[in-house]
Amino acid sequence: MRVLSIASECAPLVKTGGLADVAGALPAALRAEGVQMRTLLPGYPAVAAALQDGAEVAHFDDLFGAPARVMAGQAAGLDLLMIDAPHLFARPGNPYLGPDGRDWPDNPERFAALSWVGAHLGVHGAGGWHPQVLHGHDWQAGFVTEYLRQMGGGPATVLTIHNIAFTGSTDAGRMHSLRLDPGRFTVDGYEFYGGISALKAGLMGAEALTTVSPTYAEELMTPEYGMGLDGVMRYRREALTGILNGIDTDAWNPATDPAIQPFDSLAGKAANKAALRAEMGLPDADGPLCTIVSRMTHQKGLDLVPEALPVLLDHGGQLALLGSGDPGLEYAFRALAEHNPHVAVRIGYDEALSHRLIAGADAILVPSRFEPCGLTQMYGLRYGTVPVVGLTGGLADTVINASPAALARGVATGIQFSPVTADALRGALARLCLLYKDAETWSRLVANAMAHPVGWDQSARAYAALYAGLATQR
Repeated sequence: MRVLSIASECAPLVKTGGLADVAGALPAALRAEGVQMRTLLPGYPAVAAALQDGAEVAHFDDLFGAPARVMAGQAAGLDLLMIDAPHLFARPGNPYLGPDGRDWPDNPERFAALSWVGAHLGVHGAGGWHPQVLHGHDWQAGFVTEYLRQMGGGPATVLTIHNIAFTGSTDAGRMHSLRLDPGRFTVDGYEFYGGISALKAGLMGAEALTTVSPTYAEELMTPEYGMGLDGVMRYRREALTGILNGIDTDAWNPATDPAIQPFDSLAGKAANKAALRAEMGLPDADGPLCTIVSRMTHQKGLDLVPEALPVLLDHGGQLALLGSGDPGLEYAFRALAEHNPHVAVRIGYDEALSHRLIAGADAILVPSRFEPCGLTQMYGLRYGTVPVVGLTGGLADTVINASPAALARGVATGIQFSPVTADALRGALARLCLLYKDAETWSRLVANAMAHPVGWDQSARAYAALYAGLATQR
């Protein structure tokens, strides 16, 4: 089975969020299922630097403004197809944002080019390699099906929704510059509230839709979570499957992680906790050390933490945070750290530090208002760092709440709370502190978390079956 994955980012080459982790992990996970996946990426500087010995497999005289080519090769354990288009992608820093922190003005054309090339390779192949399925990720690959129509059709198509909040919308006046068929500017095409939406195009056009957890698949069909596309999702209900993400269990392995002091049990976490306190400048304390590793946005619910935090601190707990994003949230957490010795904050992102935070903490807080899947709670499970999560999306699907019944059966792995409010988070933190004081219960909770399956095996089988079904229909 030959599958072309079309993505705007892919770990470890370029990453801003969970989409990159999924795009980076799927090819290896699918190999065991007999799926040969190649990944099409924009030629950002980091990708171009990694793919230095590529061979040209396609050429375009005019790819949205200038000539371009597609280079094929291997990098970071991936079979890559890279769009060498300096006029679109040779820009430093974040793949979507300019130096001013705003979206690049030509982002609609930049990622339309990604979709255009993906469709072209689906129809014409890449150096003799012809995919049977095109698997696009999020709005950046949304126009693939529109372009396939213009090219006379091609392989089967799958679109995965990693976060429906990002719709890839722009004004209708860009129809020509995006090479779109004006006749498709309809409710059945890419029209979205009077404008153009790349995601809407993909949702309407792809033969199969997936999203990154079963609960999020159900949530997408409601006005609360559908971001204006809930009607589309209800219309395409039969095409939609929720396939839970996994994590890279080699990169996130507490027994072999080079960023930490390796361990395989609760006892082994103690050294990492002591080292983390020293690194973050935290004193000893009697309560649980909690961590947050997150983008600082409204979606992630971090504005609720300052209101709820006194409960944790009053029980002798601590907080160590790593993240960046909303300036107001950054300021609020900096202020907390300045006025309380039991709060430590690092603004920015540091991959190695994120591993040390999750290895050394007792619990990880993920108070998201909505979370398609979430990976940090799964990193927490893998490292015996008890997740405290909002009851939504993939958080609901990956954490077994420490209810009286689950504790009695000995199966609980974390704490869920609902609704996602400061009051409910206060209650969850109080429950956490009580569980932490009961050494026997806490030890069982940590052991359950570390034993919980968080890898890609089951999900890879589901994707492989989906591809096989689509290819068979063709």
